[in-house]
Amino acid sequence: MSLPNPYQQYQTNSVQTASPGELTLMLYNGCLKFIGLAKAAIKANHIEEKNTNCLKAQKIIQELMVTLDMDIEISKSLMQMYDYFHRRLIEANVKSDIEILEEVEGYVTEFRDTWKEVIQINRRQQYGEGGRV
Repeated sequence: MSLPNPYQQYQTNSVQTASPGELTLMLYNGCLKFIGLAKAAIKANHIEEKNTNCLKAQKIIQELMVTLDMDIEISKSLMQMYDYFHRRLIEANVKSDIEILEEVEGYVTEFRDTWKEVIQINRRQQYGEGGRV
């Protein structure tokens, strides 16, 4: 009988106990991770690894798209941006283009940083000044 992997167990618990805002932050971080891995794979000429990581980043963007509440006005703008990111990730994958990946990476980083700031503001309002992500 094998013992459970403590890291895997920690990750599972983190996802299961995270708030919707924290889950969104995790998705942004995951997307950035896979974009970084895709860039490294392009530099190393590892085509299959590049493809795998670009596809993972695309799937995360798709997940962000399906979780939008389209009854909220800003969701329409976010949908357009996510659609753009998704199309650019496909193009980067097809062309093995690091510059396109860096463009999307920059936008996703901005989204992630803004989202993190919103979570921190909400925590401060909810729990006082100590709320950190």
